[in-house]
Amino acid sequence: MYSNGQLWAGEDRSMVSRMQKKFWETKQVLIKVTGKKEDEHVVASDAELDVKLEIFHSIQTTGSELLKIIEKYHQALNALSLEENDFGLHLKVHAQQNSTRAGKMMKVTGNALCSSAGQRLALCAPLSRLQQEMATFTNRAVSDTLLTINQMEKARTEYRGALLWMKDVSQELDPDTYKQMEKFRKVQIQVRNTKSHFDKTKMNVCQKVDLLGASRCNLLSQSLASYQVLYYATWKALFTLCLSYT
Repeated sequence: MYSNGQLWAGEDRSMVSRMQKKFWETKQVLIKVTGKKEDEHVVASDAELDVKLEIFHSIQTTGSELLKIIEKYHQALNALSLEENDFGLHLKVHAQQNSTRAGKMMKVTGNALCSSAGQRLALCAPLSRLQQEMATFTNRAVSDTLLTINQMEKARTEYRGALLWMKDVSQELDPDTYKQMEKFRKVQIQVRNTKSHFDKTKMNVCQKVDLLGASRCNLLSQSLASYQVLYYATWKALFTLCLSYT
């Protein structure tokens, strides 16, 4: 059984080890924040991961921009449809009070504008579905991937911090000194453990970003296809309507 002195000594060493680990992690964070140059081999080993992160940030940014554009387009369609309908009703009312050829033209134009307003308003339905699906995609899929990325970045900071720690210890290493060798072995174990955790989170991020990109392609293909069909049908109907009033 260990004595109290031995237990306290073990706790002290564990406390010092945690403090050292935290120190090198903090130093790694400062290196990243200040933009200082890191080991080129370590950076190169994460090249594929960094490409995936760029793809994710592009999906995240363009998704938010698309939602804003859809909202503006939706509002514009509603406003234009309302104005067209009001203008058409106005012409039809005044056409009833005018029995001349001008009155007939106002009636025909008013009917065309009211029909156009209804056709244009029909485009809002698939547009609303696209907006809803994109919002769900952003709030769930993108947010879930971002959470995984944050976990990976934490693991990467721990791993690179451990590498800095090992580099510092190795510079003062004396193979003939037992304590220094023991310290180096402990840091090596820390590096292996953090690397294993980082590699796992890195793989998760790469897989999720690939799945995220494929999911967005499928979402846009299906949603825009239905919108395209209705858009074509709407303008065809409007064109037919204009021909019938000429």
